Amino acid sequence: MSALTVEALTVARGQRTIAAVERLALEPGRFTVLVGPNGAGKSTLVGALAGLLPAAGRIRVGEADLGGLSPAARARRIAYLPQQGDFVWPMPVADIVALGRLPHGDPFARPSAADRDAVAEAMRRTETETLGDRPVTELSGGEKARVALARVLATRAEILLLDEPAVSLDPAHQLDLVGLLRAEARAGALVLAVLHDLTLAARFADRILVMRAGRIVADGPPAAALAPAILADVFGIEARLIDDGGNAVPVAWSRRA
Repeated sequence: MSALTVEALTVARGQRTIAAVERLALEPGRFTVLVGPNGAGKSTLVGALAGLLPAAGRIRVGEADLGGLSPAARARRIAYLPQQGDFVWPMPVADIVALGRLPHGDPFARPSAADRDAVAEAMRRTETETLGDRPVTELSGGEKARVALARVLATRAEILLLDEPAVSLDPAHQLDLVGLLRAEARAGALVLAVLHDLTLAARFADRILVMRAGRIVADGPPAAALAPAILADVFGIEARLIDDGGNAVPVAWSRRA
């Protein structure tokens, strides 16, 4: 498993800098969550780390420069889930999930045993097995989100980058999602997810990055990264903290006066 490292990364639109990170190292085996207010640059940073946005600076996957990898090699190593968009074509769910296997072989060949196993496992873990034959366009928003996650898991990439994967899910499936992502990290994957729910982030993350105005302003375990002073300064909120098995979890927040 490989680390993902950043040096002097800058993403700009015209004269405006959207994200600027001097140095960042993300390690395999840890579930890292990226939080921040709207417009902080979170999606831009994750898109750049996935190699999908032009950026100055250097991004490395292990010892390899991200820009030097072919699209197929990059897709085998990095699986990216964008903010939820709608599915346009009424393809069966099982076929949508199987798209995650395209980087691993000839797209015109029959699926291999490894492909079938990866798709079946991804659908089982996201509770989408019963949806396999249904057109994806007929699903609810939450079901579509789980199908999109299953497609990412089917890739079996060593690095998972997820932008707001929990946004359309009900509370039970949100808990399932973050538990699944933490399990992926425990199994050795590098997992970075953008979340807006600070309580979920505090309860499940090993490490939290707090972003504001395009820069990372806090980085550490939940109790440090979501300290009351940081919540007040970055989010403009005051939160009551409770202890959840050693993690300080923010609850019952209100607007800072």
